[in-house]
Amino acid sequence: MKAEVLKGHLDGLLLAIVDSGAQHGYAIREALRVGSAGQFDLPTGTIYPALYRLERAGLITGQWTKPGERRQRRYYELTPAGRRALTDQRDSWREFATAVSAVLLQGHTWPATA
Repeated sequence: MKAEVLKGHLDGLLLAIVDSGAQHGYAIREALRVGSAGQFDLPTGTIYPALYRLERAGLITGQWTKPGERRQRRYYELTPAGRRALTDQRDSWREFATAVSAVLLQGHTWPATA
């Protein structure tokens, strides 16, 4: 699927994935890929800047693994503001999807204009 399709929706998708619990960047990328049946197989160069942007906006927090652990990874979690933003994104998506479905899938015959 083309990246243009995700414009305006990537933040909501990432927030939804992080909503299930703290995850590191690669796990988030994989959850997006697997959860979309491979349709959203985005490069890390797309995922990490989006995570940094969400962190700067106060919607997620990132914590490095403890020193001494085998591999240093940054784990991301939703903040209360992130949880509210995710609720808003979900509500907005439902409204949008309903409106688009009404036009694309209902099979109406539209009146001709003069």
